[in-house]
Amino acid sequence: MPTIHLHQTTTATPEQFLAGLTDFGPGRSKLFGNSADGYLKVHDQGPDHADVTEGSAGVWERLHYDWSDPSRVVLTTTDSNVWGGASGHTYTFTRLSNGATDVDVVVVREGKNLKGRLLGLAAGIMGKRVLAKGLKNTAKAIEARNYEAGPAHGAA
Repeated sequence: MPTIHLHQTTTATPEQFLAGLTDFGPGRSKLFGNSADGYLKVHDQGPDHADVTEGSAGVWERLHYDWSDPSRVVLTTTDSNVWGGASGHTYTFTRLSNGATDVDVVVVREGKNLKGRLLGLAAGIMGKRVLAKGLKNTAKAIEARNYEAGPAHGAA
């Protein structure tokens, strides 16, 4: 089961990154390349949580988002066509003295079928490079949107 650790420093504040991460509205794919708008469905959303299906390229997962601690967002996979077990993502935000934010991400991928195990194997081999590039692109997109701190965005 691949566990991938990622790190990115961004000029966005933790609140802005959280706002981008929890923006489930149209155009999410511009922030997260693996979240195509056609797969996106918000099943439930509250002030500090959401139940969302997202994916792309034939791979989807239903995720429970928990941001009750605004410095740590936990995405737990609750259903997927390929991922199971302990799969999910954890984002941790650390505000730096210069105004920037360190974003640490842990991605766990546990394949629940042959396709998932093959994708998990690929993630273990080249996933860090691919996911690190995606995180860098996400940080740049969130910086460009310049979210204001406040409640989560998106459809309920």
